[in-house]
Amino acid sequence: MAKNEEDKPGTEEKAPKVAKESKPKKEKAPADATAKAAKGGKGGDKAEGKGKGKGGKEAAPAQPERPAAPPRLRDKYHKDVTAALTRRFSYSNTMQIPRVTKVVVNMGLGAAVANPKIIDTAVEELGQITGQKPVVTKAKKAISNYKLRAGISIGAMVTLRRERMWEFLDRLISFTLPRVRDFKGVSSKGFDGRGNYTLGLREQIIFPEINYDKIDTIKGMNVSIVTTAKTDEEGRALLTELGMPFRS
Repeated sequence: MAKNEEDKPGTEEKAPKVAKESKPKKEKAPADATAKAAKGGKGGDKAEGKGKGKGGKEAAPAQPERPAAPPRLRDKYHKDVTAALTRRFSYSNTMQIPRVTKVVVNMGLGAAVANPKIIDTAVEELGQITGQKPVVTKAKKAISNYKLRAGISIGAMVTLRRERMWEFLDRLISFTLPRVRDFKGVSSKGFDGRGNYTLGLREQIIFPEINYDKIDTIKGMNVSIVTTAKTDEEGRALLTELGMPFRS
């Protein structure tokens, strides 16, 4: 006998499938954070090793850099020189008081026509003296008698302003000029009639920044001090108050 339809295969009720429990997904850390953590782990050990000295003591923290001190010659000008010039010339306005605007250091090298390598040493020495990179000067005209062609390098110069100007003047007056052999003071004939003064130096070795063993030739230079004085008398009074040793 045939079985009932209920007994036929395939007609049985299938048990409902139980849904598998989903496992919580692990959150992946970003690659950058993982790399930084790995580096931090390695670097942290090194940092700890560096921070600790002998005996496991921690090293002292680095001290902050101190700000540069203001030029003392500029402070002297504002405190003492302005008052002295006002009493002497009876200025009614503070803008009338003469002041130094710039200092130009010029080194002429006629020997550079035959030996161009002198320019390189002159630029290096002038940079050591002034603390600023010089500018190479070139000939404007061609002179056949001196075998000079236009465009040839024949010197170097530096223009100093503000802090570097005051620092250079301070070193020139306090340290450099007393090192001149048989020094008896500077001449007062170097004024140009409008309060500007030019001083000639025959040797660069009088500056303490120059290493005497590395000098190839003796080079001279001119130092021009540009002021706002209207007369030579006011310009000389300004430089005298700053400490320039003029001959009596």
